[in-house]
Amino acid sequence: MSGTEYTDPAADGIAVACNGLEYSFGEAKAVDDVDLSVEAGEVFGLLGPNGAGKTTVIRCITTLLPVPAGRVRVFGRDAAKERMAVRRLLGYVPQQLSADAGLTGRENVTLFARVFDVSRKDRAERVAQVLAAVGLTDAADRLAKTYSGGMIRRLELAQALVSAPRLLILDEPTIGLDPIARTSVWEHIDAVRKATGMTVLVTTHYMDEADQYCDRLALMHLGRVRAVGTPDELRSALRERNRAEGGSDRPPTLEDVFRDVAGSGLDEQGGEFRDVRTTRRTATRVG
Repeated sequence: MSGTEYTDPAADGIAVACNGLEYSFGEAKAVDDVDLSVEAGEVFGLLGPNGAGKTTVIRCITTLLPVPAGRVRVFGRDAAKERMAVRRLLGYVPQQLSADAGLTGRENVTLFARVFDVSRKDRAERVAQVLAAVGLTDAADRLAKTYSGGMIRRLELAQALVSAPRLLILDEPTIGLDPIARTSVWEHIDAVRKATGMTVLVTTHYMDEADQYCDRLALMHLGRVRAVGTPDELRSALRERNRAEGGSDRPPTLEDVFRDVAGSGLDEQGGEFRDVRTTRRTATRVG
């Protein structure tokens, strides 16, 4: 492959590598010199308050935004120079609803199979497989508008999985769902990952999800990555610092780590009006 700098993922075991990534909206810097590495096969959580820069990083990785400064690679492919090659490696479930209420579950997934060039001879079987993987076989021929919120999220997961992606990116996959539906969505994600070895990159505001399902976490605040590690490593580091400073010896929770990294200022954490509007609209439509 002359003219590219493709790195065999088997050689370094890295699914996503961001180096010095920056992105600005006008004068506002949303992402500020971000270095991030996601290992192949792991579930990696990207945490932070609204406005921290998580979704902007995700959109650069998925090539929905350009990479104006720094570098992003997905399994060795350059997201700025090899956009179509990167997209073929991805499955993406955005915050906004991506299912068409006027189509059946099967028709929705089939549409995505066509978009991602799943061959005609394999298409029906692949669609049936992913619908089964997310537990929607019995509801496959019902209109999506009759689905519950949890079923819609599982349908969108099936849409993302139909191309057999090596990297699944989930931006707030359980937003607006009740605890039972959230658990169901994560159980299906976990089952598919274990069966395929797929890498998962997820953003979430639910600390219990991050603690239970993510192998490693990165905490972002004000456009920068502030801490990276396993949930246990992040908790242990905060406990040691608390001890050194003469603070509480109580074992911290992941929420404590989140608050320590992000601070408690609502003015800093709230995000812009459009962030709040989008989140609330999505939660209302999914719920």
